[in-house]
Amino acid sequence: MENLPYYISLVFGFTTLLTVFLFYKAAGNSKKLLLIITGWMLLQTVISITGFYADTSSLPPRFLLLVMPPMVFIVILFSTGRGRMLIGSLDIKYLTILNIIRIPVELVLFWLFVHKTIPQLMTFEGRNFDILSGVSAPFVYYFGFIKSKLSSKTILVWNIICLVLLLNIIVSAILSLPYPFQQFALDQPNIAILYFPFIWLPGVIVPIVLFSQFASLSILINRERKLKTMATY
Repeated sequence: MENLPYYISLVFGFTTLLTVFLFYKAAGNSKKLLLIITGWMLLQTVISITGFYADTSSLPPRFLLLVMPPMVFIVILFSTGRGRMLIGSLDIKYLTILNIIRIPVELVLFWLFVHKTIPQLMTFEGRNFDILSGVSAPFVYYFGFIKSKLSSKTILVWNIICLVLLLNIIVSAILSLPYPFQQFALDQPNIAILYFPFIWLPGVIVPIVLFSQFASLSILINRERKLKTMATY
């Protein structure tokens, strides 16, 4: 990634830090959580600088070591009582506004496409419409939580749409990687996210945003259940 303009890495680095900061605020300024994320970022930085993830010939794919631990952590949080308590304590307002980071992420992806390190289908000129989540997030935050003009059901539907958009680009990105299972973009595979600092996208940003979406849905669904229960009395 030496030939990329410096501003791409700079914007991406800032976006990653903003993602972590907003998630830190959503978790009530949890220093323990911040320490875990920071340690994970540093570990993956060291590993990626060695070129470990750039080797796509080994099986199973080394990429799994980057994405699987966060996914396992998310599953544990949702499947344990203590984890569900943590999820219930999250500030949904910050989880909502956190989606604004999807705007600079999309800009970075477009720049990476221009410099031929990811396929077009991963950008808003292709199959990726995730930028809509980022653009709409401030409006949902303001009218949903500041002005209380949006119902919980409306915010719930918005989160479902955002989740679908996120899953769409995740699948497209995975199937564009230069591995034997590659299905898309054979002429220009997705190679940027195998290098630093862009390994933070699948290793940090995507897990945080994905978890935030599921956590928001969980909080909103529980809120709706409580309202229905109260209405029966």
